[in-house]
Amino acid sequence: MSKIQKGMEIDLEVEKLAFGGKALCRHEGVVVFVEGAAPGQLVRARVVRKKKQYAEAQVTEVIRRSPRECEPFCPHFGLCGGCQWQHIPYEDQLSWKRRHVLECLHHLAGSKEAMVESTVASPRQQWYRNKMEYTFSERRWLSPGEIATGLDYDRSFALGLHARGRFDRIFDVEACFLESPESVSILGEVRQWCRNSGLPPYTTRTHQGFWRFLVIREGKRTGDLLIHLITATHPRGETVVDGLALHLREVFPSITTFVHSVSQKKAQVAVGDSSRIVFGTGFIEERLKDLRFRISAHSFFQTNPLAAEGLYEAVLECSGLNGHETVWDLYCGTGSISLFIAPHAREVLGFEIVEDAIEDAYVNCRLNGVDNCRFRAGDLKEIILKALRESGGAGRPDVVVTDPPRSGMHPAVVQALRELAPRRIVAVSCNPATLARDLAMLSDVYTIGRVQPFDLFPHTPHIECVVRLDRKE
Repeated sequence: MSKIQKGMEIDLEVEKLAFGGKALCRHEGVVVFVEGAAPGQLVRARVVRKKKQYAEAQVTEVIRRSPRECEPFCPHFGLCGGCQWQHIPYEDQLSWKRRHVLECLHHLAGSKEAMVESTVASPRQQWYRNKMEYTFSERRWLSPGEIATGLDYDRSFALGLHARGRFDRIFDVEACFLESPESVSILGEVRQWCRNSGLPPYTTRTHQGFWRFLVIREGKRTGDLLIHLITATHPRGETVVDGLALHLREVFPSITTFVHSVSQKKAQVAVGDSSRIVFGTGFIEERLKDLRFRISAHSFFQTNPLAAEGLYEAVLECSGLNGHETVWDLYCGTGSISLFIAPHAREVLGFEIVEDAIEDAYVNCRLNGVDNCRFRAGDLKEIILKALRESGGAGRPDVVVTDPPRSGMHPAVVQALRELAPRRIVAVSCNPATLARDLAMLSDVYTIGRVQPFDLFPHTPHIECVVRLDRKE
């Protein structure tokens, strides 16, 4: 019987990385999940949570480093909520991600025969993101290292990222290797200008204040650069924001457009109730292979476009198209996969619940001269079978591509797939656990073929995956 209790410190040998990114250890027969540790380390950790079957702990000291450990490249490592795996060699990260996909398929989908290919690396391991979102705060959070300096920091204003696991703690980001060096410079310039503006950051404690979010979007292949500033309302709000936009345009001529949105929501989400274009077109363009995509301030687009090209190519290969098929693209978003597939199919029908995304999808079709794609907006579990009934069965898909959110497909969508019975399904997923759950519900009708993991988020435990399913005859 384990005597592990919350608050106690224990020494732990790290066995492996568990799905989700935490290190797995054992103490007196009890599994202990430890955040921030690496396989091969011996750590001292404080127990922060004790459950019936396991415990959770946080590292207080690394007693012995792992022979496979490497030095983190970011000064904010351990403080920020992202890039948790910087201390793990990149080739090891790819290996762990493949292993996690394999374990999910074996244990959750019951698919012992599934062969998982090696994880495809991201073309860039730094500076790969095309979007970063930063939060303003009236209470700057200091790291233990900053506190130890004894310096008198101004804690009344912050613009940066959330401290790991804390929705209420924002620290000033001075370095970040996710988007681009220029985006970090823009972040610092905005922070300084807004601090001197005389208007305070918004606070969720009183729901007062002005500055809320800064979003920076880049076209990795086009060089386009969009600044999206989200604020609350203020009598001088537009005038002040116009001043900031003018200042940034002078300091950073590469900024191609600036959008200002106003949000009166109490929830801390970087979405505006209304928007205006301060200068430029209000959107950027990005290219994937030969395709052009228009990305507006609130649009969704693949965060790592250079790696997304390889993922889309795998979707096309798994689809096995000869030019005569009808393809349905579920959870199609702004139509990026639909457009990628369209030249190789007779027609593509995309389904998406977000109406704005459907509008963007049609814009992207016009940009690329694609005329064999149609899109429908609505709740997928309702409109999929409705679309089939309206076509009298003539529009039944030969191939279905499905790319749901992290929560996976709704059971009613899976049931609709069973009724549609396409000869092939290409499942794209950003969560191997919900992917495995969905595949289990199709396992009596479809066999799992190719399983290809992709790393779209280096130095994090996140995994993308493409799976080919063939209907049993």
